[in-house]
Amino acid sequence: MAKSKRKCKKIRIIAIIMILLAIASIVTGGTFIGLSLTKAKEEANKVQEPSVDEPIEGDNQNYETSASLVMVGDALIHNGVYYDAYSNGVYDFNYLFNDLKSVFEKYDLRYYNQETILGGTALGLSGYPQFNSPQEVGDAFVNMGFNLVSLATNHSLDRGESGLRSSLEFWGKQENVIAAGSYESEESRNTPRIMEKNGITYTLLSYSTLTNGLTIPYGKDYLFNLYSDAKVKADVERVKGKVDVIMVAMHWGEEYTHTPTYEERRIAEYLASLGVNIVIGTHPHVIQPIDFIGDTMIVYSLGNFVSGQIGIERLIGLMASVTIKKTVTDGVSKITLESPSAELVYTKKPTDYSGKRYYRLYPFSKLDDSILPGYKNYYNYFMDIATNGSREITRIP
Repeated sequence: MAKSKRKCKKIRIIAIIMILLAIASIVTGGTFIGLSLTKAKEEANKVQEPSVDEPIEGDNQNYETSASLVMVGDALIHNGVYYDAYSNGVYDFNYLFNDLKSVFEKYDLRYYNQETILGGTALGLSGYPQFNSPQEVGDAFVNMGFNLVSLATNHSLDRGESGLRSSLEFWGKQENVIAAGSYESEESRNTPRIMEKNGITYTLLSYSTLTNGLTIPYGKDYLFNLYSDAKVKADVERVKGKVDVIMVAMHWGEEYTHTPTYEERRIAEYLASLGVNIVIGTHPHVIQPIDFIGDTMIVYSLGNFVSGQIGIERLIGLMASVTIKKTVTDGVSKITLESPSAELVYTKKPTDYSGKRYYRLYPFSKLDDSILPGYKNYYNYFMDIATNGSREITRIP
């Protein structure tokens, strides 16, 4: 009986202590409990904290990534090119790339210049001097993985507004492709087109300094990006800070000259001063040098990629490439351009039109004298032009 009384007394004492603790907790705003919880959290954090020698999983403050870019020149679709691609009521240009697939598949980003408007067959096809090309040309380039295309050239206005609208309708259906230099509205022109590859964001802007004397539809300047310093500055400022890499395609210079003009060099200097990373030039239809202005890569002219032009210098084009490297240190990113390279491509034209599929594009790595007599001499000559810049350019092959 005594033992039972002692047990009850002990229980009452414990209950009193708990009540007193509860009262103290209320008076101090939960300090007792709060201190206990804080101490517990600190102990838990000590257990979870990694050592300084161990990488933190998911760390996005320090890392490196890269994307490779290849650039080719004009798709200049003369009558002979689209005649060659026509069979049984269908235009098919995919065969042009049969010998280039292994070249292009190495690159993440692939650029080309659509020299002639893709107005399509409904508008009536035509060649020089005012072109209109089958939209199947664009299909072939997209099928080959080209995801950057310039639309601002001296032939963009060859079929007026209807040609531009038809071209824009085609490119608007292509996914994962930035088609720059022509837009369906002012709002569309002023909306940055930004894409991402391997953690690197990029955009393409495109301008032409020439219109062949043709007039942009009144009040619709957005249909064609005619170059001006003020326009490009506003466009670059619009995307600065939103992308890692800014590329600008420039249709400029003088036809059939291997030396950049004063105006090309002036604009190149200006674009570099704005912080543009890569400038891609076309219009001369022949190769001009790859150069650097500070950290900005300048390809003055890629020449023709595919065309029906006459003359060996207009049938050999440049395939310029570079690795875009992004380095992030303590959350701050830096872009560098590494391993700039030059490769050549040859358009083999038919000697007659007794059959189809005569046009073929060959990388110089697949040439021999039966395809292009004296090709080694041409290789040295045109590579000397392409690599005659201020920085070393790797020659491929």
